[in-house]
Amino acid sequence: MKSKRRWPWYLLFIIIILAAVVVFFPYPSLNNYQKKGRLNLTGLKDTVDVLRDEKGMAYIYAKNAPDAIMAQGFVMAQDRLFQMNLSRLFSSGRISELVGKLGKEIDIRMRTIGFRRHAEKHGKILSPETRLFLQKYADGVNAYINTHKDTHHLAFKLAGITPDPWTIEDTLTIMYYMGWDSAGNLQAEIISQMLVDKLGLEKAGEIFPILNNPDDMNRAKTTTGTRGTEPILLNLAGDNQIRNYLETGPLRVGSNNWVLGPKLSKSGKPIVANDPHLDSRTLPGPWYPCGILLPDLSVVGVIIPGIPGMVVGRTSHFAIGITNAYGDAQDLFVETLDPKDPNRYMEGEKSLPFKVIEETLKIKDKNAPGGIREEKISIRLTRRGPVVSGVLSSLKTKKVMTLRWAPFENMWPKVGLEKLMFAQSAEEVRDALKWINVIMLNFVFADTKGNIGWHVSSRLPVRSKGDGALPHVVKDDRNHWTGFVPFDENPNRYNPERGWVGTCNHFTVTQDYPHYYSSSVSTSYRYERLSQLLDAPGEKSQMDNWRYQQDTMNVLAKRVVPLMVEALMPHEDTRELGRILAAWDFHDDTYKVGPTIFHTLYDNFAWLVFRDELGDNLSKTMLSQWTYWQARLEKMVLEGDSPWFDNVETKNIREDRDDLFHKAALEAVTEISSRLGDDPDKWLWGRLHRIEFVSPIRPEGFGKNLVGGGSHPFPGSVDTLYRGMYDFDQPYDVTISASLRMVADLGDEEKVLAVLPGGVSGRLLDPHTTDQIPSFISGEKMIWWFSDKAIKAHAKSTLTLTP
Repeated sequence: MKSKRRWPWYLLFIIIILAAVVVFFPYPSLNNYQKKGRLNLTGLKDTVDVLRDEKGMAYIYAKNAPDAIMAQGFVMAQDRLFQMNLSRLFSSGRISELVGKLGKEIDIRMRTIGFRRHAEKHGKILSPETRLFLQKYADGVNAYINTHKDTHHLAFKLAGITPDPWTIEDTLTIMYYMGWDSAGNLQAEIISQMLVDKLGLEKAGEIFPILNNPDDMNRAKTTTGTRGTEPILLNLAGDNQIRNYLETGPLRVGSNNWVLGPKLSKSGKPIVANDPHLDSRTLPGPWYPCGILLPDLSVVGVIIPGIPGMVVGRTSHFAIGITNAYGDAQDLFVETLDPKDPNRYMEGEKSLPFKVIEETLKIKDKNAPGGIREEKISIRLTRRGPVVSGVLSSLKTKKVMTLRWAPFENMWPKVGLEKLMFAQSAEEVRDALKWINVIMLNFVFADTKGNIGWHVSSRLPVRSKGDGALPHVVKDDRNHWTGFVPFDENPNRYNPERGWVGTCNHFTVTQDYPHYYSSSVSTSYRYERLSQLLDAPGEKSQMDNWRYQQDTMNVLAKRVVPLMVEALMPHEDTRELGRILAAWDFHDDTYKVGPTIFHTLYDNFAWLVFRDELGDNLSKTMLSQWTYWQARLEKMVLEGDSPWFDNVETKNIREDRDDLFHKAALEAVTEISSRLGDDPDKWLWGRLHRIEFVSPIRPEGFGKNLVGGGSHPFPGSVDTLYRGMYDFDQPYDVTISASLRMVADLGDEEKVLAVLPGGVSGRLLDPHTTDQIPSFISGEKMIWWFSDKAIKAHAKSTLTLTP
């Protein structure tokens, strides 16, 4: 089980302070900022009007693009500066400046990977166009920082910090961190090696991930991990440094996106739908929405705070959405230390010195002079990348692991966002995506002419041998990465005959794809359900697509539950569970008992299948990565027989699948009863499966509800379109959900349907921090206004920014 997080002592008093200020000070003087009147902004060429609607969402009316981007930086800082600062500190390896020694290991990891180090390198090669785009945004952020020193977010005062000036490198650092944290292949690679260490390659290969593309005409399932592999035993489970890289961060991108062509749309124009799946529990949520309106262009959409432009939304010319593509751009390498000198490493017979980078951590410490103590760290690098493990000394020669990531080797003078927002067709969207190398995403898009498309961004490495499922052993000075897949050969599709294209983080390439793509993707259950909905006869409306995003059908359960029922019904002690499951419609709704029984039983079943061979710790590690084992276990269940069902600890008994289902059911009854009581009629999914929205200032403990958004019953599960993922070892609190729901119908010139699991503002006690939660939970639609008439009709305030 995960240990509870501890927070700095001073945060324990924040709620008392907040309660006092709420009582003794009126809200406008507490944490407000200027929304009306006129305000001088040095650096503008012309006046800019900022209109805010009933949600507090800003619509920026500017006469030229540089002014618009500067104003975007300004209003984003008004609303989200504290969140931006946290992202900057975290991704730069500086979070211990805020939280003290609790952040030290995170800072070491961030600096070892080197997001800030590479951002500074990237900043030096930017084109004039890109530099202007990023600098104008930074100028807007700094205009707010410099002119509102007395009205910074309340959270800054409570945390005892002030924001530094914003730089281009800050934005690039956050972009690199986003790209890193959205990838899942590193975790899969570490787990695969741990399994090889425990079981050997042949036995481990029996439970390596299965990748399935439902659209592949061959319907073949691909097992990865053994092609061209030269395994080595490393005992990774015993290395704490490498285990830290199993941790996933708040940007664990999942998501659904799809685009319908004109023939399937009731409006006769394409519809783009997108619900990115992230950890959205920390208010106000990961996305910042705003509108930008120029004389010849209208844009409304979202972007990650700290970055300019728009990545999900619509413009006058196109609409766009994203999901994680899970292309494998990360590799671990096994390096041999020079036995004569541990400060050098070997490439065959050649001995090379490690490159050493010295960095200084600043750690909050009340006992240190000035409240900050400094600690120096050394980062060692080989030609492939930084050392990310301790010395693995259980071998004949001492080894270390290094890490290589493709975006660090594909720095270009453009970042893509400066071109994307201004694209005027699907073809120009595609041209802009060529420049987006920091993150590998599935972009779906459509233009007003009726063209639709899907294209994967970034660069995949071409490997000289094998795939990327296991660490590569360095034996000589040859480059294991022989090049990168050209953008045009990334997975893509344009104007398909099917009339739509979509992605749900599943395996999107077919058997004839010429390149190794990935060893870690999501299961195909969500995509299969999406296909059922979109392939159904008839045209689909904007509201139909809104409802599809909230569909709770569990495709896995529909396949597995009949087998469960057969196993449970013969036993008196599980017959009632069998009856309940037999009557369930396979929808993971909050008011139903079926999902409670299914998920609790199936999770216990998975534990029973693997624990006896793997042991407690390795089982927890593997099962914590849902995408690693789900498709494999389903295959075992449907086939009905597997040596993994037999408990190796019971020497004279051979257990089968149904034996484990029965035992898992008994354990499920005990688990559910301890939490919900003995009456199965009261075992409602929503009583267990809940989401809680919290403030970054006080995420747990006394007073969290004062600054948070409360706990709510939540539909869905890991495998439904309505995503409600929870951690395997901490069921059933939702960790990953939709961070945005958006449906853009290019035939609707007035609005875009969209809702956030929080709000626009990141200011403590601002009502626009949590005001969208009720609609997000209930499924009620909310609106981004798009037409000039609608924006002005719903404007609640106007702020004029002057040069």
